[in-house]
Amino acid sequence: MPRTPAYAAVSARSALAPFWVERREPGPDDVLIDILYCGVCHSDIHQVRDEWGGSTFPMVPGHEIVGRVVKIGTQVTRFRMGDTVGVGCFVDSCRHCQACAAGEEQFCEHGMSATYNGFERNGIELDRSRPTYGGYSGRITVDQHYVLHVPAGIPLERTAPLLCAGITTYSPLRHYAVKAGDQVAIVGLGGLGHMGVKLAKAMGAQVTVLSHSTSKHDDALHLGADDFIATGDADVFNTHAGRFDLILDTVSAPHDYNAYLSLLSLDGTMVLLGLPDPTPLAAGSLIRRRRRLAGSMIGGIRQTQEMLDFCAGHGVAADVEVIDIAQINTAYQRMLQGDVRYRFVIDLATLQDD
Repeated sequence: MPRTPAYAAVSARSALAPFWVERREPGPDDVLIDILYCGVCHSDIHQVRDEWGGSTFPMVPGHEIVGRVVKIGTQVTRFRMGDTVGVGCFVDSCRHCQACAAGEEQFCEHGMSATYNGFERNGIELDRSRPTYGGYSGRITVDQHYVLHVPAGIPLERTAPLLCAGITTYSPLRHYAVKAGDQVAIVGLGGLGHMGVKLAKAMGAQVTVLSHSTSKHDDALHLGADDFIATGDADVFNTHAGRFDLILDTVSAPHDYNAYLSLLSLDGTMVLLGLPDPTPLAAGSLIRRRRRLAGSMIGGIRQTQEMLDFCAGHGVAADVEVIDIAQINTAYQRMLQGDVRYRFVIDLATLQDD
């Protein structure tokens, strides 16, 4: 079995530290990938610290993976040796349920196999004796059907965050058929928000950033937003009432949904991408203008490939700060302080030095 160095948390109270992972030998449909870069998602912190519950340890985080194929199984037809590939938030699903058949594997009725803090499969069922380990590591073995082609033209370190932050914002923009001229607002300008701005703008929308922090104004316009609204001023909710066709809410801190819903036009939709604590919702915020409050997460494999191709065709990539793997604990602290523009990405070549 391929043995690879990694960084892991051995408990919810421990820092990430050097670790070794045993990857499975590639089966007939598997590809073995040398990991080049891995993005650092805020959900990595939540899961490492067991803030959502259900974390399993030791845990090797990382689900924004870009690498190169170094070995393929005998039945692999989608990839060749040396291909540059990506792996996102899941590495398997049951393949038989209605969601999987529709290419929406992220909603697998039997539970997708998350890239880390999940379990590999024994047919339809999850095999809880075989935990999955993520991209803070040197290599990973993945079934070819859950691997993405990375198109040429995007720097690889700036591609990695597309596998989570990119698809998480792309999926609702496509689902709600954003088109040229639509008024789209992005709530929050972090890892998700900055990708929402870039993608919505590439689709031709008029994009506005909504942020409580006035310091984000220049960044928002630099990223391509047409307008910026500082929501710390309560009057703006009256001034801009009914303005937007679609709002992508990327914020995980508690905030007043009702105020943001008031910004929607007739039949407008607000899509929640963050996971804040429960927030009171007034029915009148929805029924008065036939508004919708919806949720979305990542996309399926087919849509994720579509997103990567779209980004390559439109020159869209994440804004990143590349770090050595030994800097990961400091990076977590900086993320908690909002000190990153806009995604940390680990250069896994530095793993060899530990």
